[in-house]
Amino acid sequence: MSAPLIWQLRDRTLTPGAPPLILGIVNVTPDSFSDGGQFRDADAAVAHGLRLVEQGADLLDIGGESSRPGAQPVELEEELARVIPVVRRLAALTSVPLSVDTNKAEVARQALEAGAHVINDITALRGDPAMPEVVRSYRAGVILMHMQGTPATMQIAPHYDDVVAEVADFLEARLQACRDLGIAASQVVLDPGIGFGKTKEHNLRLLAHLEELQRLGRPVCLGVSRKGFLGKMLNRPLHQRLASSLAAACYALVRGSAQLLRVHDVAETRDAVIVLEEMNRELRRPQG
Repeated sequence: MSAPLIWQLRDRTLTPGAPPLILGIVNVTPDSFSDGGQFRDADAAVAHGLRLVEQGADLLDIGGESSRPGAQPVELEEELARVIPVVRRLAALTSVPLSVDTNKAEVARQALEAGAHVINDITALRGDPAMPEVVRSYRAGVILMHMQGTPATMQIAPHYDDVVAEVADFLEARLQACRDLGIAASQVVLDPGIGFGKTKEHNLRLLAHLEELQRLGRPVCLGVSRKGFLGKMLNRPLHQRLASSLAAACYALVRGSAQLLRVHDVAETRDAVIVLEEMNRELRRPQG
């Protein structure tokens, strides 16, 4: 059995995959695809984050700019006003590590000053030239995601010759770029970007071969929660995609191809993870 991977976050070390970590989503936005507007108020966002911790979230991922298909960028001051008060209050109220979903270096810097531990960047540190230095200087954890295009354009006829190979090659290149910029590999988690510049067929292909990313030697974060390709498969609206979200996540966990799950439905995902862990424990138990 190979040694568990470690993820270094500023003042602590996590071991994703033993068991898988659950990253609970806290959207402080009016227009996110699943829960936009529900937690736009800071009080509501903080209460929601604490509720997710009670339900079993290992980390919280706080975002102030929607990355849904067709979304337009948010001005810096608006994103700061949405995110920083929530980070500051959650950092004072819980010891769970906080991730901030942003591609702006100034948002990342202020969030890390306010108590965040991770920067979750959908541009894989390419969107703001100052972002790598922020991550390096704070020794923050970072999630690098693959995305074809931008949120505004990514679902306009995405194309790949080999989606699995191209996503893996991109993430390998970004991992090496981090090393070259003084960011340790141990700080990095990789995200294939399900739904970001990909058709339903691309997403399914990636899920079926997600273990290909394990050759890169870093934990993989999977975000399939309530995604549109699941709705298309089953003709289900957002509020009826829990079962399909859990099915996709469990498929990846059983195959050992994901070590973190980024989810809206923390309690249900935690239940699924516990059952899978118990079954794996029984499978390893000596017979007789």
